[in-house]
Amino acid sequence: MDKPMKIALLIVDMQKNSLQDHPVASACEYINHVAQTLRSSGHHVIHIQDVEDAEAVSPELLDFIPEIQVENDDLIVKKTFSNAFWKTELEQILLNRQIGLVVVAGFDAGNCVLFTYNGAIERGFKAAILQRGILSAKEDLIALAYRDRHVISYPVIEFMVQL
Repeated sequence: MDKPMKIALLIVDMQKNSLQDHPVASACEYINHVAQTLRSSGHHVIHIQDVEDAEAVSPELLDFIPEIQVENDDLIVKKTFSNAFWKTELEQILLNRQIGLVVVAGFDAGNCVLFTYNGAIERGFKAAILQRGILSAKEDLIALAYRDRHVISYPVIEFMVQL
């Protein structure tokens, strides 16, 4: 019998400098719930931190927003491009942990979330976007991301980790 698939939740760009003027409560609730579900089942949570503007903004603005729970065992990957796989160690981290499914959540549905999702697919990972777990400055981009990509809901993730 096959071993259950390892899952990683990639939480993209949930940082103070990106989200100062955006309502985040609903998406954070879904992200935190899925993150805790995965952590408690031995799966992985990886926070993607955009440091492209590190020289232009104060360091505390690069911190994750307080609404997102970051645990000691979570990993943090720093990126300078929209695709969190591009010129980072993310692919190797996932391969080393034998991750089969990447669930992408976080900020900027039309850019960083989408590009990271595509980066996962291009590298041979199964990938899905967390339903109700993405944000955008342009509301219509969320609907487009859901329409054209694989989407996974938290009840499905809860079911999968019980296998």
